[in-house]
Amino acid sequence: MKAFEKKYYTEKVKLIAGIDEAGRGPLAGPVVAAAVVFEKNIRIKGINDSKQLSEKEREKLFDKIILKALTYSVSAVEQSVIDEINILNATMLAMKQAVESLKIKPDLVLVDGNRKFQSYIPIVPIVRGDSKSFSIAAASIIAKVTRDRLMKDLSVHFPQYLWAQNKGYPTKQHREIIKKIGASPIHRKTFLKNILNEKQILNIQVTKERSA
Repeated sequence: MKAFEKKYYTEKVKLIAGIDEAGRGPLAGPVVAAAVVFEKNIRIKGINDSKQLSEKEREKLFDKIILKALTYSVSAVEQSVIDEINILNATMLAMKQAVESLKIKPDLVLVDGNRKFQSYIPIVPIVRGDSKSFSIAAASIIAKVTRDRLMKDLSVHFPQYLWAQNKGYPTKQHREIIKKIGASPIHRKTFLKNILNEKQILNIQVTKERSA
């Protein structure tokens, strides 16, 4: 993966940021983007696309990435904004905010996917970048672990949706729970059209069952 990024380093490009997101597909919770910058020769064994790693592996690598990164940042865009501007625009917003929050500005940004967001820093989109670029893969791990932790925290307040297990993704069990008890304020209304009717979506209510 580090070999892939070598071609992007030049006399003017000394620092590269990798960016990726987590949470485009879930029915609940935010979309999270992470940006990570490493010094050119940093290596971390095991870095890979977060989807190819177990939760335990991601957690271990998360700590190593934080330790060895020159700088990193994370941005989360909540479900209410996703409903307002759609998931694609919310994802681009999260990525833009993550880049702008970096304490040390990179010379170039490598982003997973085929789209760019508006930025004063040059951006190179890379299809399947999380399986090619070391920096993007590291960002994918940071974004995934951060979002999973957020959903576990939210599960404490809404235990009936089992977010600690499904992280808000549209598993069969998660969909059935929504059909049975309705949606929570953390659910994305625009993602529930095939699960609830229009009246139910418009009247999303706070569930009564809460844990301490």
